[in-house]
Amino acid sequence: MAIVSSASGVIAMLHEPHPELKLHALDKLNSLVHLFWPEIFTSVPTMALVRVADLVFLSRRCDWEKCYDGLKFGLLVLIESLYEDEEFDQRQLAALVVSKLNDSLSYALGAGPLFDVSEDSAYAHTLLAKALDEYATLKSKSTKTSEGESQMDPRLEAIVERLLDKCILDGKYQQAMGMSIESLSHSFVNHREYRCEVLRLLVKIYQRLDSPDYLSICHCLLFLNEPKTVATVLERLLSVNKEDALLAFQIAFNLVENEHQAFLLKVVNQLSGFTSQAIDHVNPDQVSSTPNSQNEKANVDAEDVHISEESHAVNEIAENTTEVVTTRNERHMKIKEILSGETSIQSDLLILKTIKQSVEMRNSVCQSAAICANAIMHAGTTVDTFLRENLEWLSRATNWAKFSATAGLGVIHRGHLQQGRSLMAPYLPESGAVGGGSPYSEGGALYGLGLIHANHGEGIKQFLRENLQNTNAEVIQHGACLGLGLAALGTGDEEIYEDVKNVLYTDSAVAGEAAGISMGLLMVGTASEKASEMLAYAHDTQHEKIIRGLSLGIALTVYGREEEADFLIEQMTRDQDPILRYGGMYALALAYRGTANNKAIRQLLHFAVSDVCDDVRRTAVLALGFVLYSEPEQTPRIVSLLSKSYNPHVCYGAALAVGISCAGTGLIEAISLLEPLTSDVVDFVCQGALIAMAMVMIQTNDSCDSRVGTFRWQLEKIILDKHEDMMSKMGAILASGILDAGGRNVSIRLLSKTKHDKITAVVGLAVFSQFWYWYPLLYFISLAFSPTAFIGLNYDLKVAQFEFLSNAKPSLFEYPRPTTPPTSISAVRIPTAVLSTAAKAKSRAKKDAEHKGTLEKLSSDDASSPSVSTKSSKSIEKDANAMQVTSVIIFLLF
Repeated sequence: MAIVSSASGVIAMLHEPHPELKLHALDKLNSLVHLFWPEIFTSVPTMALVRVADLVFLSRRCDWEKCYDGLKFGLLVLIESLYEDEEFDQRQLAALVVSKLNDSLSYALGAGPLFDVSEDSAYAHTLLAKALDEYATLKSKSTKTSEGESQMDPRLEAIVERLLDKCILDGKYQQAMGMSIESLSHSFVNHREYRCEVLRLLVKIYQRLDSPDYLSICHCLLFLNEPKTVATVLERLLSVNKEDALLAFQIAFNLVENEHQAFLLKVVNQLSGFTSQAIDHVNPDQVSSTPNSQNEKANVDAEDVHISEESHAVNEIAENTTEVVTTRNERHMKIKEILSGETSIQSDLLILKTIKQSVEMRNSVCQSAAICANAIMHAGTTVDTFLRENLEWLSRATNWAKFSATAGLGVIHRGHLQQGRSLMAPYLPESGAVGGGSPYSEGGALYGLGLIHANHGEGIKQFLRENLQNTNAEVIQHGACLGLGLAALGTGDEEIYEDVKNVLYTDSAVAGEAAGISMGLLMVGTASEKASEMLAYAHDTQHEKIIRGLSLGIALTVYGREEEADFLIEQMTRDQDPILRYGGMYALALAYRGTANNKAIRQLLHFAVSDVCDDVRRTAVLALGFVLYSEPEQTPRIVSLLSKSYNPHVCYGAALAVGISCAGTGLIEAISLLEPLTSDVVDFVCQGALIAMAMVMIQTNDSCDSRVGTFRWQLEKIILDKHEDMMSKMGAILASGILDAGGRNVSIRLLSKTKHDKITAVVGLAVFSQFWYWYPLLYFISLAFSPTAFIGLNYDLKVAQFEFLSNAKPSLFEYPRPTTPPTSISAVRIPTAVLSTAAKAKSRAKKDAEHKGTLEKLSSDDASSPSVSTKSSKSIEKDANAMQVTSVIIFLLF
């Protein structure tokens, strides 16, 4: 077969009058267009179809792009004329060639069956994508119209159907299902109702399989909020063999990872009902009655034999029944321990020592930041060494600094549910042993107790309620409200809600702010009428702190409700009060959390550039981080221009948006965007960028990105610099704590391994971002920490000894090198400043002494050689230079 080296001959045949020659030319062009398209577009014969004078004029002006377009247009006109010629037999082939020249979907449709949907090329992929998008758009329009009719091109429908048939024939059922779902209801794919319908359908499909995928079933049921069905599935697995029970345990761990406390409590209650029913149904006394009745009917002659045999059978059945009941109860106890959170729950102290020494005691902001950094650095580790070794330093904390110091213990001991109350006992209101009756210590202790039991507060809720009811001190009420909100997160407990509402109605600014946040924490994701009640009180009160707390609380109630929250969001974003508009930004963020919803993104960007209030603009940009955390790579691109805004509030929001959505990813684009902001001239922009950079770099070391070491050095430099701005220094201190959070064994994670939202983590970061107004809320970041260790358990829920092979370099998992104290070296005397007159006098005396010494050396027979003196002086000078270089190197390493 001859090798074709040019398409010029084929193009020339297009001008032949005979139809068969044109047909042959088209057929050849169809097979050659991907190889010779530059030649085809710039071929001489096509110039006859365009204005040659125009093309020459364009080329003389060096407007090559327009010249190229003109040549391309000429060839297209020629082939299009063949397609439009109704007498030409191969119009479809002409249309196919045109579609390849300009990626035109309309001509691909005109090609009919000649357009091959199975072709593996960029041309085919592009046009198929266009076809699917066009088909989905037309389908959605037909769904919206009352007549139910649309201008659907039958040729387009034919292409989509052929593509579906191809997927089914190739066994690519997932692709076919995805295409069907998106095409049949394109405009409703992002709607919560539609997703629920799809998930219900998937549950039915999974259940019909020969080996049902119970993991996927329970994940779907979690989103559908059907705890009773989940309990039924778990009960079925627990009642079979050991392997199925292990699967039930794994499902329970996956459910706990999504941190939906209200859902888990309902599952536990349903399982308790199943357990009691099973015990009543399987009763050894009832089982043994049947053999006894048979004994009475036995033949008298064989009575002894039958009695002995049947007595043995009775005992065996009773033993088996008892064993079954015991095993089932044991499994139920284990799975309840998992669902309750009881089962699932190395630091560098020199960094903290450096921070402590650099913080002046009169600077309460930096002292509170240092205390918070210690708590974050030791979150969940129970390591309180730094606190015990610096009791005198901590005792100087007053008022809210004391509140934060006590609450920090809750972060350090978070998850230790059994010992939580005893650990905080010295500071709680009922003891007053160490706290000395200080309301700040007592309020902080109640807040800390809530942090320990966050999302697992069944055992502590009543104690917190009693303390809230038995005090009128607003500081204690503040701590108790925050503690209750954390302990009863998302449970919707009406009694607790009423208790907190009573505190709100006292109209105390300090207690009311915490009450507003607590009401939101209680009602997370419920979208109940309580939001309207909270909004009404926000309009009535005059305290900005209360309005701000209620704004965030209202936003928390619409968590994950998406389009259901649109009416409330519209109310808040159009309100005249900027604080409520600010709350509307959080409502948008949390309602559409992790959805990357285009409508929500457009709204937030609109407020980010148009609102008259800086607080609203800052929060609108920050909120983008919550909407986009499922697609972190998109966030730096979307906020890149905003990060260069003239408005520092917008820059701050852009920094935290990147920190929230890209937390724990170590994303290169995120680090590149934040790097210049960490040295911004505006102190609070620098603070936000430092915190955000730490959130992105958490669990990232120098092996992954060399800029991690540089960033740690930058933090130390800012902390040690006494002339640094207070806000920047505070940001550096907090960033140091976040980088080494949880003993360097945790990361910030907003999605579970199964890609479900971690409610507690998202809510925690939302409240944490409020530290702009109220520093004690910094501790909420601990709710977003997730262990990075690889943990395996056996059937007894004990840590198992096992080995696994990792092909990754050990350096990727290496801990950062611990900070070392500065090496002691001989001190180099620094010259003291002297006056000019004294310097002149000293210089004259030195010259006289040198002159006198020279005369004495000349007169002495034992004088040293001049060359030796010169050599000695040079050696001394060299040693001095080496000493200076050494000291510089040691400082850089430190």
